[in-house]
Amino acid sequence: MKTYKDSGVDIEAGDETIRRIKPLVKSTFNKNVLADIGLFGGFYEANFPEYEEPVLVASTDGVGTKLKIAFMTGTHNTVGQCLVNHCVNDILSCGAKPLFFLDYFATGKLEPNVAEQVISGFVKACVENGCALIGGETAEMPSMYQPGEYDVSGTIIGVVEKSKIVNGKSIIPGDVLIGLPSTGLHTNGYSLARAVLLEKYSVTQYLDELGCSLGEALLKVHRSYLHVVTPLLETGLIKGISHITGGGIIGNTKRILPEGTSLDIDWNSCEQLPIFKLIQKEGNISDEEMRHAFNLGIGMILVVAKENVAQILSLCENEKPKVIGRVK
Repeated sequence: MKTYKDSGVDIEAGDETIRRIKPLVKSTFNKNVLADIGLFGGFYEANFPEYEEPVLVASTDGVGTKLKIAFMTGTHNTVGQCLVNHCVNDILSCGAKPLFFLDYFATGKLEPNVAEQVISGFVKACVENGCALIGGETAEMPSMYQPGEYDVSGTIIGVVEKSKIVNGKSIIPGDVLIGLPSTGLHTNGYSLARAVLLEKYSVTQYLDELGCSLGEALLKVHRSYLHVVTPLLETGLIKGISHITGGGIIGNTKRILPEGTSLDIDWNSCEQLPIFKLIQKEGNISDEEMRHAFNLGIGMILVVAKENVAQILSLCENEKPKVIGRVK
């Protein structure tokens, strides 16, 4: 007689995973969270007394083939942070602050220890971003994934005052682009990076130019810009925000430009991080392709009027911001 476990789905492993993550997830709850983990939906009280016209902002994303590096290194506690921070940055680009997050974790054979590590990353980033993890899905699907592999995605909901939505509509020629540094690849360009680097190096190999192993460099956490950018938004001087993900600096920033304007990037101002220099050298990759596939060390771009540049640079000077171009 066949059982569900015989077919590859272990309900007991699922129960064990829930038991492990329940206290972690509850640590992200705040007074707006009404439901406990285990119900069929997460409840968040939509009470925004500090907003006159609150607008909800939503975004969904994954972390791409960065997961392959996690599988190869056995390091699973950082990709969850990358996912949450990526989603936070996406809605931050609209001027929104995060409220709550929902995750999706899917694998062929559920290993509670691995799932716990991944979800601990979600929890850490949610706490750091003041965001509640109010629900999610853990799916065990035999034959869908290779042994030891999984996939993750997440959805974030945030809120912004309607009159303070950042949408780029006021951008005009002459406005200046201020770049905030990234920690590395963040969550984009890994298919190209793996194709180039893993032909020559192992993920455990220490590389002097990186100051760490290749795996450590590739797994550096996609940073959140929430605590840097929020005070800048309060000045009312930020005209547009671009989160630099797939498509690079130009591909993402042109999305927020009004019709009839374009970008003039000073590429010499974008000093490449060592990991990008290594990728370009080992892959003999053109500058154009590098600019299309990677963030090149700039994770977020702020668009401000030229007369306000000095003030914004001063307010975030600890972040080592760089003027990287202008709107034309």
